[in-house]
Amino acid sequence: MLLAVDAGNTNIVFALVDGREIKTRWRIATDPRRTADEYAVWLSQLLALEGYQRSDVDAVVVSTVVPRALHNLQVLSSKYFGSDALVAGRAPLEWGVALDVDEPQNLGADRAVNTIAAHALHAGDLIVIDFGTATTLDVSDFNGAYKGGIIAPGINLSLDALVNAAAKLPRIAIEAPKNNLSVIGRNTVDQMNIGIYWGYLAMIEGLVARMKAEIGRPAKVIATGGLATLFEQHTGVFDAIEPDLTIQGLAIMAERAHIIG
Repeated sequence: MLLAVDAGNTNIVFALVDGREIKTRWRIATDPRRTADEYAVWLSQLLALEGYQRSDVDAVVVSTVVPRALHNLQVLSSKYFGSDALVAGRAPLEWGVALDVDEPQNLGADRAVNTIAAHALHAGDLIVIDFGTATTLDVSDFNGAYKGGIIAPGINLSLDALVNAAAKLPRIAIEAPKNNLSVIGRNTVDQMNIGIYWGYLAMIEGLVARMKAEIGRPAKVIATGGLATLFEQHTGVFDAIEPDLTIQGLAIMAERAHIIG
């Protein structure tokens, strides 16, 4: 089986994948100082809890936007799984799609991997929205070529900036409105919830509308990331939600490179 690792700015997701089937996944806070030995102890315990062992892992593939975290993940792979970690974007895991932008070398690995996965799962022009530390909206055409996108502050970053800059505002949880859909808040907490939730959703809907107008053809909107489902119930902007898009992309790349099945 494949151990797919998606190292983001906030969390690192480890997933055990058989073919394209995700058997199980685990999440740990991103810390570039975490050693390979620490990862191994944590992973070995979690594998055992799910009925697996380290010898079940045949290969390790990594997508990372945190360069400092890569070394220890590579050591983890070689020392504890007996193989060199394969890094998305490097041989033999080349992208295999055109990155039609001004600075392709600066494109985040997760965005390229998401593009690959989205086009393996959905046909036509696509807009992929990834709700992570940053919220990214990425456009790819019907041939699968990456054409560009948008980077916006993630919703948690936006809330942190608001609370840190305004001394009297409390720290609140981000949650979807339940019974009251009013956008006129009657107290401070309600007003913050409205501003964060509805304001962020309005941004997404507005940006998608502008992207679709610029593309000039029908485009399907695919959402991923931990907060995608938070907005789903109050908007029709998403055509599909793929919560494991990056992991799926890594599995697809490994399959195409004949690393697994």
